[in-house]
Amino acid sequence: MTIHSNQLHINGIAAETLVAEFGSPLYVYDAECIRQRFRQFHSAFPYLNLDVHYACKANSNLAILRLLREEGAYIDAVSTGEVFMALEAGFPAHAILFTGNNVTDEEMHFLLEHRILINIDSVSQLKRYGQMAPDTDMALRINPNVGSGHHDHCVTGGPDSKFGISHESLDEVHNILTQYQLRVTGVHAHVGSGFLDVAPFLEATETLLTVAGHFKALQFVDFGGGFGIPYAPAEVPLDINTLGQRLTDRFTEFCNEYGKGLRLKLEPGRYIVGESGVLLMRCNAVKSNGDRTFVGTDSGFHHLIRHPLYNAHHEIVNAGNIQDQVFVYDVCGNICESTDFFARNRSISYIREGDILAVKDVGAYGFCMSSNYNTRPRPAEVLVDYGRARLIRVRETMEDLLRGQREF
Repeated sequence: MTIHSNQLHINGIAAETLVAEFGSPLYVYDAECIRQRFRQFHSAFPYLNLDVHYACKANSNLAILRLLREEGAYIDAVSTGEVFMALEAGFPAHAILFTGNNVTDEEMHFLLEHRILINIDSVSQLKRYGQMAPDTDMALRINPNVGSGHHDHCVTGGPDSKFGISHESLDEVHNILTQYQLRVTGVHAHVGSGFLDVAPFLEATETLLTVAGHFKALQFVDFGGGFGIPYAPAEVPLDINTLGQRLTDRFTEFCNEYGKGLRLKLEPGRYIVGESGVLLMRCNAVKSNGDRTFVGTDSGFHHLIRHPLYNAHHEIVNAGNIQDQVFVYDVCGNICESTDFFARNRSISYIREGDILAVKDVGAYGFCMSSNYNTRPRPAEVLVDYGRARLIRVRETMEDLLRGQREF
């Protein structure tokens, strides 16, 4: 994103121009930013047999999936819906790894029918899988007993996490594997989402490699995702190059001890698409209450829930008036909830009713976590590529709110 003539531009197109063509609110993604982040991530890990599985829960729009397929990405899926979308986007089955939790028998049947490799999340699931598909390949998700993330809600490892099989259950796991003649071709761990400190990730790496040494027919080790981006100006970016080199060195050492070269898998999501996205919304009202000034918009937490859910920080700018006298605002939405805020006490260039505001870094966990709360339609999505804007999701209408409902 760049600034020209005091206006925000996305890949060469002014934000106000995009709203004039596609309406407000509007999610906009910069395709070149996605490509650059994927290539940057891939090159940071100088390991020959590297598979980068894009964590498509971050943003599963078909156009973005196809863009990343063209870049050589694989897919990390956590639901059968995500598997369906990945297949629709043209990913072959062997490029999709499923890592769901509390998985039903129906979901496992779907995955087996489509030849998708499954990361087993629990001892219970392992038993059911063995009964359903004996003498087959599968993988194990291990709880590394350490977690990290940008918020407590995003920690996926450690004693308080629901995810993965405890390394203390390995004896039981081996018994089930033997009973059903199951072959463990990979092991997997995930510490959390949005980490910027490499220490917990590297600590979990040691636990995972210790567990990996218990299985003699591995083809890969999947170190998970959670690679963060800086949302607030004071946050220090993740040193991805240092992390990449340290993990590569440690994994190479492990493979030498293991006796053969294994594939290294990683699952970035936010790191690839987070910074590519912006939510454009119109200021509908500016009002004061005592010493506070509220900027009310035509969007809300039904479109971007990260602030009320995680107390997440997103930079907000006046897209048509970037550099002007700065005032302190509380930026809020149009949902009938007292937590419906995008930011509080935020310094932003002077805002008038009708101005277009831009919420930055919403390419991950933005639209995909949106809803129809307060019976409001969801916004359109646009991908800007090589200076051209393309509609990649149509704005919902009132009629869409009725879809699927039945009279009685």
